Amino acid sequence: MTAAALKNLPEWNLADLYASPEDPKFAADMAKGEAEAKTFAEKYKGKLSGLSGAELADALKAYEAMSDLLGRAGSYAQLYYVGDTTDPKRGKFYGDASAKLTEISTLLLFFELELNRIDDAALAEKMKVPALAHYRPWIDNLRMEKPYQLDDRIEELFLEKSQTGAAAFNRLFDETMAGLRFSVNGEQLTLEPTLNLMQDPDRARRKAAAEALSKTFGENSKLFALITNTLAKDKEISDRWHGFKDIADARHLSNRVEPEVVGALVEAARAAYPKLSHRYYKMKAKWLGLEKLEHYDRNAPLPNEDTREVPWSDAEKIVLKAYGDFAPEMASIARTFFDQRWIDAPSRPGKAPGAFAHPTVPSAHPYVLLNYLGKTRDVMTLAHELGHGVHQVLAAKQGALMASTPLTLAETASVFGEMLTFQALLKETTDPKKRKALLASKVEDMINTVVRQIAFYTFERKVHAARKEGELTPDQINAIWMDVQHESLGDGITLGEGYETYWMYIPHFIHSPFYVYAYAFGDCLVNSLYARYRESEKGFQDKYFTMLKAGGTKHHKELLQPFGLDASDPKFWDKGLSVISGMIDELEAM
Repeated sequence: MTAAALKNLPEWNLADLYASPEDPKFAADMAKGEAEAKTFAEKYKGKLSGLSGAELADALKAYEAMSDLLGRAGSYAQLYYVGDTTDPKRGKFYGDASAKLTEISTLLLFFELELNRIDDAALAEKMKVPALAHYRPWIDNLRMEKPYQLDDRIEELFLEKSQTGAAAFNRLFDETMAGLRFSVNGEQLTLEPTLNLMQDPDRARRKAAAEALSKTFGENSKLFALITNTLAKDKEISDRWHGFKDIADARHLSNRVEPEVVGALVEAARAAYPKLSHRYYKMKAKWLGLEKLEHYDRNAPLPNEDTREVPWSDAEKIVLKAYGDFAPEMASIARTFFDQRWIDAPSRPGKAPGAFAHPTVPSAHPYVLLNYLGKTRDVMTLAHELGHGVHQVLAAKQGALMASTPLTLAETASVFGEMLTFQALLKETTDPKKRKALLASKVEDMINTVVRQIAFYTFERKVHAARKEGELTPDQINAIWMDVQHESLGDGITLGEGYETYWMYIPHFIHSPFYVYAYAFGDCLVNSLYARYRESEKGFQDKYFTMLKAGGTKHHKELLQPFGLDASDPKFWDKGLSVISGMIDELEAM
């Protein structure tokens, strides 16, 4: 992007949380949280089963208030750190804050464990008190974790050791990735601008970026293999102790989704690879005048694609108009993110790559991180993250314990935001060639959201299963990656030398194992939801907002029932996948 356009990119204002790391309020909140946790433990530890329903409700209210207070401090530490993960001062602040919060959490760990040990009948009696019944969804969710709970002291040890285990290796990954440089035509770039060049209209520049990625990843492969091996082993130990049978069971539990529902999604997506990605990439090769695509052509723009850079002010208008046409309330919530500087848009050296929306806590508001480089895809990323943001604002009313939504449904709101924005752009595009290019770019986004993410999930399963047999060398991990990529992308793409290292930069493998299927879940679900919206707009917005406002208080079955949708029906996924297939049919007919 031009320097002038880059000057207008907003940086977030974290002062709504704390003015700075030195803000006396930060230290005061940490001290207050610790004092309250100690008092809470003294008052309630070992006594929960003897409390009346009203007394237990009071304990839960106090616990919720502490979750909000400590969550605010933790959110600030994380958001301040991701602004520049290569800055040692930020690293120290984040590390110290995380250690202190873990220490305080250890004081409170007893509460959920002990609550789960209360007999079902006794708890049902206490729940007759309305103040306690308010927390029923949270308590019901907590009870689902009961079979996997260990003795308090062992759980305390797991929590404390996480600082020098998984959390330490997560930080090592983040700081290493932020510090890497990729040499493209004599210029030293960070990860995001290098990945951005993979969408450049100039094939030579795409190739140069691809070679730079594989060169730097190759030089660091031993370290990334060590991080991957360590985290997979760490997870295996935790799963074994807690009694999880399958490598992804802990994720399914936290997503509140049945393993067979995920299994049906994965099976349906893999069966659809030939009519989705395989077919599409062969077509794309023809459009680009190539016999076959190279891996660096996968995200190349099409001959008639609008590759002009989109200034930030235009991106804002596009997304807000799309949201507003669907529901004015949606646009008005999203507008606050721009007006109040809740977005950090520029790509800076040291800044965390990618994009996310962080809910922080209900007493504050969410923040959005982007690496905005002016591509149409960046506009879609903005629409995606603001979908999360709007959802998080609406769900906050459920309070600190029940606002958080399982990932599967969280990704529904974000992908729906993308779909609204795409449909708005398509409506305004009358030139048949540009329309074709826009439709193709949406198909590519959907392939990236469904096919690519299910392939990621398959890759993770294979890596974690193989790790149980012993440590994996970089070459072994590379081989698993190539095997899965060949299956998912088909023979329309040549996966050239160097591509075998491209698993190394995917942060989800590190931060949240088996998260990735949530994207495919969300995409297929949104395709069905959007079809319902098209069939009958009347009353749809109200139902949609009711779903978002529910936060974590309802199961996916209950949330989707008003729309006449059921994700546990194996045929359900075929409907969502057929929308993508239908778009590819349309492109073929053009």
